Amino acid sequence: MTPKSLFLIGAPVDCGKTRQGCIMGPDAFRTAGLDTALRALGHHVTDLGNLTPDVVDASGPDHLHQLSKTVGWTQSLSRAAQDTAPKGMPVFLGGDHALALGTVSGMAEYAATQERPLFVLWLDAHSDFHTPNTTASGNLHGTPVGYFTGRAGFDAFPSVTAPVPFENICMIGLRSVDPEEHCALADVDIALHDMRSIDENGIKAPLATFLERVRAANGLLHVSLDVDFLDPDIAPAVGTTVPGGATLREAHLIMEMLSDSDLVTSLDLVELNPFLDERGRTATLMVDLTASLMGRRVFDRPNRAA
Repeated sequence: MTPKSLFLIGAPVDCGKTRQGCIMGPDAFRTAGLDTALRALGHHVTDLGNLTPDVVDASGPDHLHQLSKTVGWTQSLSRAAQDTAPKGMPVFLGGDHALALGTVSGMAEYAATQERPLFVLWLDAHSDFHTPNTTASGNLHGTPVGYFTGRAGFDAFPSVTAPVPFENICMIGLRSVDPEEHCALADVDIALHDMRSIDENGIKAPLATFLERVRAANGLLHVSLDVDFLDPDIAPAVGTTVPGGATLREAHLIMEMLSDSDLVTSLDLVELNPFLDERGRTATLMVDLTASLMGRRVFDRPNRAA
């Protein structure tokens, strides 16, 4: 892989759900040696520190959890994406998945200025296709895809002027989709690959097909990697564990294919809750996966002490 300029952007977003702990995520990635791993692969790494949310006074349905702070994060993260993307590849260290409200919408704005389409690879157990009006829990980390595709109901948020087309999204790893989301997804052209389809057909073919589409369109590719994409047996540090997730090898294969493609232009690492981890094993795994995405190969992986 050609050496890249990588910008680590801490996003200690912890307002997208009621269970706390993701605020510690960015520092856990740093402690696990993310910058060292990326520099060892020849990349130029700049850590921009942690962002803070804009101060916003937003109003919406009463059941929504910390709406104003989530809107503030959306604004500051969108701005950070647009400011950083012209200089290199932003890597957003979460923080819960509400951060993607800002990161993806910001990258879509940047892509529009380049007259190129944005594609999104969503690696997650959940589709996060709710709107503020359909989420029963009020947890806004379940709404990013609804937002950046331009669904109605986000009146408190910045207007989406560059919505990501449904056909430019590929979701892999789904295994927990609410009924309201299921109905809405049936009417749109998002590529959906749940774990049953992965079990039956493998993980390589759907990803290869998607990457071919990105390349053919000269698109930018944003990858959003949620810890709960992985099986909780190997990645326990997440508040939304769903059994039956991706295995270690499946996850590394995806990262290696992304590396081979050299198409990825921005990355989210989200939902790491160090309070729930076991001696840092989930943070270390996420760092290893990021290293695979950025060029590390199977023969280059370090041994781990027992």
